[in-house]
Amino acid sequence: MWQTLQALDWAPFWLSLKVAGVATALAWCFGVGLGWVFARTRLPGRGLLEAICMLPLVLPPTVIGYAILLAAGRRSALGAWLHAHLDYSIIFSWHGAVVASAVVALPLVLKSASAAFAQVDRQLEAAARTLRQSPWSVFLRVTLPLAAPGIVAGTLLAFARAMGEFGASLMVAGSIPGKTQTLSMAIYDSVQAGEDDIALALVLLTSVLSVTVLGLSNWLLARKT
Repeated sequence: MWQTLQALDWAPFWLSLKVAGVATALAWCFGVGLGWVFARTRLPGRGLLEAICMLPLVLPPTVIGYAILLAAGRRSALGAWLHAHLDYSIIFSWHGAVVASAVVALPLVLKSASAAFAQVDRQLEAAARTLRQSPWSVFLRVTLPLAAPGIVAGTLLAFARAMGEFGASLMVAGSIPGKTQTLSMAIYDSVQAGEDDIALALVLLTSVLSVTVLGLSNWLLARKT
């Protein structure tokens, strides 16, 4: 096994880290913003919007991938414009894997952030406002730090989910060695090629990384409670 690990092509591992990192950052930005909206506002249609945002948790990954192709593929209005004016396409690029991973990871950040914001003591925020703090200052200095453990735990779960993304990424980015082939795709390709030793080594590597991330998430949630 050690010899197999030494002989591994580590490109899928580093690409997976890059894709998951960027995807998690995108999911964090949208998830925290939407989480605050769902926890603190009563917008018309809020329940429907939240249900739509949570769809990636229940829809098959291939459906998510197909939806991204419809929205940003070269036959779509956005994809055609990007190709015509910028000579750019997310299809069969690592950017496509980022988009797919961010979409499937978003619900984990959103739900955690919404729950964390809902549990923040409003009286502490009111006390900060009496000290002539602006709403933005109250959010950064009071609300966000108090909600941070739950948000960070959800973010770690989102990172783990993005690391393991397969179906949607495969449809959007493909599995091109050295370009779009992430760990999950490399495992699939190894199994298909009958390279069981390599597949097992990649599975163990993925499992160790995932267990570490999930352990950190559980630790943060335990500190929060």
